[in-house]
Amino acid sequence: MSDPFLGVSRSVTGRVWRLRPADEATTRLLGLQHGLSEPLARAIVARGIDDLTATNFLNPTLKAQFPDPSSFQGMDEAVQTLLDALEADAEIMIFADYDVDGATSAAQLVRWFRHMGKEVGIYIPDRLTEGYGPSPAAFRRLAEQGADLVVTMDCGAAAYDALNAAADMGLPIVVIDHHMMRGEPPPAAALVNPNAPGDQSGQGNLSAAGVTFVLLAGLSREARARGLFEDRPEPDLRQWLDLAALGAICDVTALTGFNRALTAQGLKVMSNWTNPGLHALAEVGKASGVATTFHAGFILGPRINAGGRIGRPDLGARLLSTDDPQEAAAIAAELDALNIERRDIERQVTDQAALMIDRQTNIDIDAPLIVVSDDDWHPGVIGIVAGRLRERYRKPVIVIGVDRAANVGKGSGRSQPGVNLGRAVQAAFDEGLLLAGGGHPMAAGLSVRPDLIPDLRAFLAEQLRAEQSDAAASDAVEIDSLVSVKGATRTLVDDFGRLAPFGADNPEPMLALSGVRAQHPMVMKGGHVGVTLTDEAGVRLRAIAWRAEETPLGQMLLAGAGGISVAGRLKPDDWRGAGGVQLEIEDAADPRQINRI
Repeated sequence: MSDPFLGVSRSVTGRVWRLRPADEATTRLLGLQHGLSEPLARAIVARGIDDLTATNFLNPTLKAQFPDPSSFQGMDEAVQTLLDALEADAEIMIFADYDVDGATSAAQLVRWFRHMGKEVGIYIPDRLTEGYGPSPAAFRRLAEQGADLVVTMDCGAAAYDALNAAADMGLPIVVIDHHMMRGEPPPAAALVNPNAPGDQSGQGNLSAAGVTFVLLAGLSREARARGLFEDRPEPDLRQWLDLAALGAICDVTALTGFNRALTAQGLKVMSNWTNPGLHALAEVGKASGVATTFHAGFILGPRINAGGRIGRPDLGARLLSTDDPQEAAAIAAELDALNIERRDIERQVTDQAALMIDRQTNIDIDAPLIVVSDDDWHPGVIGIVAGRLRERYRKPVIVIGVDRAANVGKGSGRSQPGVNLGRAVQAAFDEGLLLAGGGHPMAAGLSVRPDLIPDLRAFLAEQLRAEQSDAAASDAVEIDSLVSVKGATRTLVDDFGRLAPFGADNPEPMLALSGVRAQHPMVMKGGHVGVTLTDEAGVRLRAIAWRAEETPLGQMLLAGAGGISVAGRLKPDDWRGAGGVQLEIEDAADPRQINRI
C-alpha cells in the first residue's frame, strides 16, 4: 500500500489520503496517442483504462459497444412473449418499482408500445401499504382487472412467492430486472436479468432502464422480422436514451463499458429536453441547457422519487410517459411540492437520528455498524437518511422507522465499499430475526419486530465486524492530482470534463491543494460552509463544503485554519461571471495536527 499522500494518514474526517496509482509508461503513451494533458492522462489510467480501451472511453458510442440483445439470458423469450401479446391485442400491464429506475424503465416500454399503436397500463405498488416488489395479492388483483400479461420492471427477479402464485393462476409474467438473485430463478414466461445465475451477457452493471433499452432493440429487431413495420415507420430508439441515462445515473450504476456509452449519449438526448415530463421537471427545478449527471441525480431524480417516497407512487412513471405538456406540467408541479416536503421530513429524521447516535442512546458508536430506530419515522426517507448518516459516521448505517400500531419496523441501510450489508441482512433473515430482508452489498431493506431490534443490532455487528475492520483501514480519499490555487482554472475543469459522465466506478477527479488558508468563512443556508482558499501569494479560490456546519470539517474551515491541505472536486462557477471555478471540499487536514487527531 502506498504512503499517505501529503503525509495525511488521518484527516479531519478520519481518513487517509492516497494518490490513485497510475502506471507512468501507460500515462505517457495515452498522452501522446490522444493529445492529453498529463493530469488527464494520469486520471484515465488510474480508472483502469489502457491504450486498448482508451478510444471507447474517450469517445463512448453505442455503435461500438451495443450488446447483442440475444446475449442476455431470457431476452429472446421476453421479446417473443411481448410481441405475441402485441399481435394478439392482449391486455398488457407493467408492474414497476416506485423509484427512478422503475419509472424510466416503464416509460420506455410504454412509449415503444405506443409507437406500435398499443397502450399498456402501469401499476406501481405503494411503498407504505404494499412494500417493495410484486406480491401474490397484487398479481391476483391485476388478473381480476383483465391483465393477460404482466411485465415487472426493476423488480420481480426475487419475488418467488408472487411468481409462483402467478403461475398457479395462469398469469404469464415477463421479468425485466437487474438486482442480485439467490439460487434458481422463479417461474416466469421470461426472465431477463444480467445478474441472474448463468447469464453470459457481461452487462451486470446496467440499471433496469439500461436492460429495458436493450429489450427495445430486441423488440424492434424481431418486429422487423415479423413485418410489423410495413404499415408504420420503425421507431428511432435514440429518442428514449434520455430515460435510459436517467435510470442509470439515479440508480448509481457503474458507468463503464456499454453503460457509459448509454449514459453519455443519453445525456446528449436529454439536453434537447424533448420529453414533456423531463422538460416540465427541468422547468420547476430551474434547470436548462446541457444536461449533466448533476441534473439527473440532483434535480430530476429526487423529484421523481418524491412521488414514491411520500406521495402517489405512479406519478414518476406517468410524468415520463405522457405526451401531454399540460399533464406533464401539473405532475411536475406536484412532484416539486412533494420533494420540498420530502426534504423537510428527511432533515427532521436525520437530525433526530444524529442526536441519538451522538448521545449514544442504546448505540455503541464504536460498533461495526449503526442501527438507529424510532417511532413513526417516515419509511419513504429512511434510505436517504441512512446514506447521509453513513457519510457522516463512515460506517454502515441502518435506519428503522417503527409503526407501533402494526408492531413492525421498516428499515433501510446503506453500506460502504468492502462491507456486504445485503448478505448480512439476508443472514439475519435466515436466522429468524427479520420478517423480510435482502439487498445488495451497498444497500439493504428489512422488516423487523420492534422488540428484536437489539438482537438484530448485535447479530449484524458480529456478522460485519471483520469486514468493517478491513474497510475502515482502507477508507481513503483517493487523490487524482496535486494542484496549486493558481492552477485550479476553468481550463483544468474543461480538460477533466473529458472523463464525464461521472458516476460509480468513474468518480469525478479529486484534487488536492497544500498550504492554503481558509479565509472569510461563513455558514450558508442549509448548513453549508463557504470559504475563500488563499495561498502564500494571496491567490484566491472560492470553495464550499456541503452540509458541513456541524462536522469536524466545517469547524476547521470556520476556524479560519491556515497552512492546511484540502481535497475536493473543482467545478465550473459562472455566478460572478463566466469562466469561474469553485472547489467542492471533500476533506481537509492540518499537517501540524495529523498525528494528534
